[in-house]
Order: sequence, then C-alpha cells, then structure tokens
Amino acid sequence: MTGIEFILLLVAWAIGGGSPGPATLAIAGTSMNRGRAAGLAVAGGIVCGSAAWGLAAALGLSALMAANAWIVETLRYVGAAYLLFLAYKSARSAFSDKPLMPVAAGRGSLMRLYTKGLLIHLTNPKAILGWGAVFAIAVPIGANATVVFETYGALLTVSCGVFFGYAILFSTRAFVRGYQRMRRGFEGAFAALFGLAGLEILTARLS
Repeated sequence: MTGIEFILLLVAWAIGGGSPGPATLAIAGTSMNRGRAAGLAVAGGIVCGSAAWGLAAALGLSALMAANAWIVETLRYVGAAYLLFLAYKSARSAFSDKPLMPVAAGRGSLMRLYTKGLLIHLTNPKAILGWGAVFAIAVPIGANATVVFETYGALLTVSCGVFFGYAILFSTRAFVRGYQRMRRGFEGAFAALFGLAGLEILTARLS
C-alpha cells in the first residue's frame, strides 16, 4: 500500500468513525447534556474499547471469532440489549418535564460514564470485524509486527481525534444552548437512533 493509499484509508476510517452510530450518539448526547468532562469520559471509554478490539484484531482474534459464530452472536445480543436500554432511558427523559440540572463532575460519575462508553464499543461485534477488515486491506500477508502495530497506532490515533473531537465540539456553548431549547427533541432523536442501532445489530448479518 502506497503512502497516498494509506492516507485515503485513514480518511475513510475517520469518516466511518464519525458517522452517526452508537458511539458518536453517546458522546454527542452526553457532551450536550452534562458537559465536556462527561463527554470526554464517554469518549475515553469508547476509545479504550476501540483500542481493545483493534489489538485483538491485530493479534488474530477476528479470525477466531469468524470461526466461532457463537462469540459474535453473544456479543450481538448483549450489545443490542444495552443499546435498547439506552433508547429507553432517552425516551423516558424526552417525556419528562424535569428541567436540566447541573451534574457534579465527581470521580464516580465520570467513571460510570467511561464504563458506559466502554460497554457501547465492547458489545458491538461490528467493531472488531471493522478492525479486521481494515487490517486485511492495509497489512500485507506475512507483514512483520512493526507494520501491524504501526497501522494499529495510526488508526487508533485517528479514532482518538474523531471521538474526543466529538466531545469537544458538542460541549460548546452554542450546542448546549441549542440543546437546552430543544431538549425533548434531542432526547427523542437519541432514543430513536439508539433503538434503531440496537435493532440493526440484532438483525444484521455479520458473516
């Protein structure tokens, strides 16, 4: 793969990571609702989940999963259930009359948000399949460990830029003011999109 081809691959990886999905929805919603620190905590969990799947793919776990369908199926159901739970919580918030309240950025709260992000990514089997597909394109057969982990580092760096960038962007005052005015609409949209994402994972063919 030439340098230009690799750059195009990283651009495609960034576009794919930044497109609407469970991870970006969770970061955007949390950042607008609870602020930058909370959004960064969720993004940190998602990045760590992505790093774990990327490392697993680099070590060949994606091939193991492909040969053992029950692993993918288990993750499929766990991930779909968790996303549907998030959809329920967003829908309940959308129908609530309670105004937004400031949330203390305590360590425990941030840790729970980090765990939320981690679970969103770890329970989505498409994540490791995506990493495996990119490695299959970017890393030639028989490549040494240096090439594999240089590719891994480049892809993970792009993921950090996308996910942490989302947290920063969606925690700006303009976005927060818009969210305050249209809280129910945003929460309803998040409920619908989380629900659709959960159903998509539940019904998708991951072969």
